[in-house]
Amino acid sequence: MKREILISRVFAFLLLSAVTAGSASANSFVINATFDSSITSLSNALAIESSINNVISFYEATFLDPISVNITFSNMTSGLGQSSFNLYTVTYANFRSALVADRTSADDTTALANLAGGAGNPVNGGTDILIKSATRKALGLLSGSFAASDGTVSLNTSLMNIDRTGAQNAGLYDLQAVTSHEINEILGLGSTLGLGLSAPFNSEPSPEDLFRYDGSGGRSFNESAVSSYLSIDGTTLLAAFNQSSGGDYGDWQTAGAAKVQDAFGTPGSQPNMGVEIRALDAIGYDVATAPEPSTWLLIATGLIAGAIYRKRKTSLVPVPVVARYNNG
Repeated sequence: MKREILISRVFAFLLLSAVTAGSASANSFVINATFDSSITSLSNALAIESSINNVISFYEATFLDPISVNITFSNMTSGLGQSSFNLYTVTYANFRSALVADRTSADDTTALANLAGGAGNPVNGGTDILIKSATRKALGLLSGSFAASDGTVSLNTSLMNIDRTGAQNAGLYDLQAVTSHEINEILGLGSTLGLGLSAPFNSEPSPEDLFRYDGSGGRSFNESAVSSYLSIDGTTLLAAFNQSSGGDYGDWQTAGAAKVQDAFGTPGSQPNMGVEIRALDAIGYDVATAPEPSTWLLIATGLIAGAIYRKRKTSLVPVPVVARYNNG
């Protein structure tokens, strides 16, 4: 029986909502955005929708997967941003086989060389992993014509600079940055650590967790304070993961230059998308061009604002509610 988990992530300084509609052409990556009434009823709705569509255009130009990803966008009034999505259990063996068939880049080849074959995943030896519907589409594990929503992105637009034109308020977060952070999670970035899932889901890693290392070549699928890094080959460290319970374990540690997937936002910043695109490439997406971090200056930060956020999780298997607070 297929197991399905609904994850709803809410960050208290933001509210997300968005919805899109559309269809993928035969050989193109398409994000169908549906904007719900919480956005369309705003006085600046057209500007918000235009800015979100600019982000969507970036993704559609970056990926080659011939699939349609359906995302609903909404506005929220607490927190900074949130994403809601379903998680599905697939066997590690099937997931890896799909990665092999989908291999298109040098990073894919490197990643596969460090993901052993067999029934057990290299993280903890379990036979299953949890993935999202958009990732299933990218890997051919779910029909690209699957019409149901792949997730919802909610945004607290009152805390954001809406577009990149004119004077920018240095105290606000960039709408395109927050939007991109959340779209990345709908597409498949994120860890199952810290979600408070019930057994057996709590021991099943996400695709991103397959590339989580301790800096010495060892696996680090845990919530300890020990440093943990994103790495495609186990030795080249691309980003440090957040290991604080105050933020998502699948996000990057907020330090140094701001990054799109930072766990805590930096108002007024505009980080590039290099690391995030490489991570999406490794978990199954096909990139149009080789990653060039300097050319992917897509969005500012404002990801998960230093503020309060809540996570609500429901499932076909009971999952407890978890409340957290970001004070950074």
